[in-house]
Amino acid sequence: MNKLTFLGATGQVTGSCYLLESNAKRILIDCGIFQGGKAADKQNRSRFPFNPSSIDAVVLSHAHLDHSGRLPQLYKDGFRGDLFLTEGSVRLVELLLKDAALLQLRDTEWENKRRQRSGKKLLEPLYSLEDVEALLKLRKPIAYRKPTEIFPGLSVTFHDAGHILGSAIVELKSNDGPQQKTLVFSGDLGNPHSPLLYDPEQLTEADILLLESTYGDRDHKPLDTTLDELREILIAAQDNGGNVIIPSFAVGRTQDLIYWLGKLYREGALPQQQVFLDSPMAIEASKIYDDLSHLFNDDDPEFKHIAKRKNGWQTWLPNLIYSESTEDSMAINRIVGGSIIIAGSGMCTGGRIRHHLKYNLWRRDAHVVFVGFQAQGTLGRTLIEGQKNLKILDSKIHVQATIHTLGGLSAHADQSQLLRWASVFKDPKPRLYLIHGELNASHSLRTCFHRTGWDATLPEVGQTIEF
Repeated sequence: MNKLTFLGATGQVTGSCYLLESNAKRILIDCGIFQGGKAADKQNRSRFPFNPSSIDAVVLSHAHLDHSGRLPQLYKDGFRGDLFLTEGSVRLVELLLKDAALLQLRDTEWENKRRQRSGKKLLEPLYSLEDVEALLKLRKPIAYRKPTEIFPGLSVTFHDAGHILGSAIVELKSNDGPQQKTLVFSGDLGNPHSPLLYDPEQLTEADILLLESTYGDRDHKPLDTTLDELREILIAAQDNGGNVIIPSFAVGRTQDLIYWLGKLYREGALPQQQVFLDSPMAIEASKIYDDLSHLFNDDDPEFKHIAKRKNGWQTWLPNLIYSESTEDSMAINRIVGGSIIIAGSGMCTGGRIRHHLKYNLWRRDAHVVFVGFQAQGTLGRTLIEGQKNLKILDSKIHVQATIHTLGGLSAHADQSQLLRWASVFKDPKPRLYLIHGELNASHSLRTCFHRTGWDATLPEVGQTIEF
C-alpha cells in the first residue's frame, strides 16, 4: 500500500512538498519555500513535519524556489539521500539555491541589526552556502522520457512540462502491492504559447493525479492582445517620458520577456533606447538558457540560431544592457525616463526591484508591468490590488505610477488549458487532487471538473491518502 501526505502548496500556491511512502521508502516530491510575507517566513522557519534523515530521496519537478528552496534546509537537518531532477534543472537549481543562500545571509544580518536594537532574539539563516554545496553533490540527473528505477519496485519518469527550462511532469510508478500504481504530479504546467519551450507533454494514465491550479479561476488574455497591450504601454511610457519597470522571475519569465522585446525591436516597434536587465541571477540564467538552447522549440528558427551564439540574447536584442554590479544597479536609479528596467524578484519580495520601485512608483509618468502571478502577502499583490501608500526599504511611498498586469505572458497554464491537459486521461479517471492554488482558484477549477463528471478533491495540509 502506498501513502501520500500533502505538506505544502495545499490551499496556497507556494511551498510545494509531498511525501510518498512506498516499498518501505520515503520520497519527497519537491521541497519548496513558502512565499508571501510574515506568515510564509514563519512556515519556512518551522521544523519539517517529518525527520529529514528518514527521507530516502527527493524527486524535484523544477528549479523554481517554491519547489526547491528548502532543499538545503532539508540537508542541514539530516537528509542524505539522492536528489533526482532533469538534466535541464541541474545548473538552474544550483544558481537559484546559491543565490537564495546569499540572500538568506544578507536578509538575516539586516533583520538582526533591527532585532539587536530592540532587544529581540537574533535569527539564524535557514541554511548556508556550505549546506547548498553539500546538497548539490546529491544530484542525479535523468533525461526526459527515460523511465528510471530509483529503488526496487519504484521508478520515475520526467516529462517536459513546458514551464521553465528543465521543468517536469513527474510520473512515479510503484509495485508496492498486488498491482502497479501510478502517481502523476503535473508540477507547474506551462502556457502552450511559450515562445521558447515545447508544450506540456500529454499523459493518459494514472491512479492518482496531482494537478496545479494556480490559474484555475481564469483564462489568460490572448497572446496577440497581450502583445498589443505591451506595445501600447511602451509607447505611452515613451510619450510620457517615464520608465517602464518590470518585476520578473529570473528563470523563465525574464528570458520570455527578452524574446518578445527582441521581436518588437526587430519590427521597429520598441521605442525605448535602453533595456536594462538588472539581475545577476537572471543574467546567469540567460547564459544557461544559451547553453541549453537545444531544448528550445522550433517555432522561431532565426532566434534559435542566434541563441546558439555567444551573447545570443544581446545579439537578439541589441539595446539590452546587463547590470551586474551594485554600482551599475544604483546608476539606473538616476535615469528618470525612457528606459525599460527588468529586475527581480518577480513578486517584489526582495532583490533589486524594490529599489527601482522606490525610485519610480511615486512618479506619475512611470509604468509598472506585472507579467507573472503575485501571491497573497507579497508587495506585488499589494500593488495590483491598488494600494496607494506603501513602505519600501524604510521609505514611505505614495503610488502614482500606472500599474499594469499582462496575464497573457504567464508561464502557467490557465483554466481552459489545465482542463484540456487533464481531459486526455483515460477512463477510469485518476483520483484528482488540486494543489498549487489559492482556495478561490482551486474551488473554481474543481467546479469545472465536476461539470464533466470528474470529482476533484482539495486536500488539506497534513492530509494522508492511501492507494
